[in-house]
Amino acid sequence: MQFLAGDIGGTNGHVALMRAAEGGSGALEVLAYRVYPCAAFPSLADLLKAFIDSEVRSPVSHCVLACAGQVLGDEVLNDNLAWPVRLDGLRTALGLDEVALLNDFEALAYAIEGPLAASGRHLCGPATRGHGPSLVIGPGTGLGAAAHVPGAPHAAVLTTEAGQMDFAPHSLREREVLAWLAPAGGYVPVEHIVSGPGLLTVYEALCALDGDVPALATPKAVTAAAAARADRHAVEAVELFCAALGSFTGSVAMTYMPTGGIFLAGGFLSSIFDMLKHSAFEERFLHGRSVRALLAQVPVWVAEHGAHGVHGAARWYLHHRATPGVATPEGAAA
Repeated sequence: MQFLAGDIGGTNGHVALMRAAEGGSGALEVLAYRVYPCAAFPSLADLLKAFIDSEVRSPVSHCVLACAGQVLGDEVLNDNLAWPVRLDGLRTALGLDEVALLNDFEALAYAIEGPLAASGRHLCGPATRGHGPSLVIGPGTGLGAAAHVPGAPHAAVLTTEAGQMDFAPHSLREREVLAWLAPAGGYVPVEHIVSGPGLLTVYEALCALDGDVPALATPKAVTAAAAARADRHAVEAVELFCAALGSFTGSVAMTYMPTGGIFLAGGFLSSIFDMLKHSAFEERFLHGRSVRALLAQVPVWVAEHGAHGVHGAARWYLHHRATPGVATPEGAAA
C-alpha cells in the first residue's frame, strides 16, 4: 500500500510518497519526495494537494503527518505553524480515508532507528553510543525535543513540549536580554531564545541594550555575519544562542540520562557547526551539576533534519497499523 508521509514544520513542509518494502524487512521505499515552503500555500491541504498533483500517479487514501505541535480534539495546537490545521478538513479536502498525526519531534525520535543515528557530526562527549535512551532536540522555527527509549519488542518514544519551559538565564548578559524581553517580568519560553526566530530576537536585544540600530533582519543574515565576524552583535548573539542551547540540552538530558546519545537536528545547526563546536555549548551542557561526570558520558551529534522526519513518521505509521492492540493516537483515526 502506498501512503503519504509528511513532516510539517513552521517553515518547510517535507512530503513523500512511500510504501513498505516487500519481504517484511521493515524497510521503507521512497517513491517521491519534495520540500515546499509553507508560506507559499494558503493551507496545509493546498500544500499536500500540490504534491499529489505533481507526484502521485494512482489514488492514495492514507496519510501520516509529523506536525509541529500537539493534537487536541480535531485541531493541532502550535504557535509556529503557518496556518490552522484541522484533521477533518484535511480528510475532506483531499478525499483521504485516514489522516494520522504525530508530533514532529516524535517522528524524528522514531528516525533514530533508521539513518538519523548514522548521519550526524560529533559535537562532544564519547564518540560511540551507549545502550540507554536517546534524545533528539532541535531549534528551528520553534524548539522541539523527544526521547527514544529502547525496549522489546519495540522502542517507546516520549514526546515533549520542552521548548515551552521557562528560559533560565545563566550569565549577566542573558539576564539583561531576559529583562529586555519581559521588562515587567512574566513567562518567557526558552524557544524565544533557542530557535531561529529566537536568534534574531537575541541579536535585536543586544543591539538595543547597547544603543545600536540592528543592521540585520533575518536569522540567516545573523549567522552569516557571525561566521564572517562582520557584526559584533551577530557574533555575540550566536555565542549566547549556543550557550543557551547547551544549558537547555543539559537540563533535558538530566531528565532522561540519554547514554544512547543526543541528536541536535534543528533546521540550521549544521550551517553553524564550527561556531557551535567552539562555543560554550559543551561547558554549559555540563556546568555546575552534581551529575557532571554522568553527562560527560553522553555523546552529542549534530544531524541534518532533512527527510528524517518523513522517514520517522512512516516508521511510526507502519508500526501502529501493523501492531494488533496498539491504539491509534487521538486525532489520528479515520
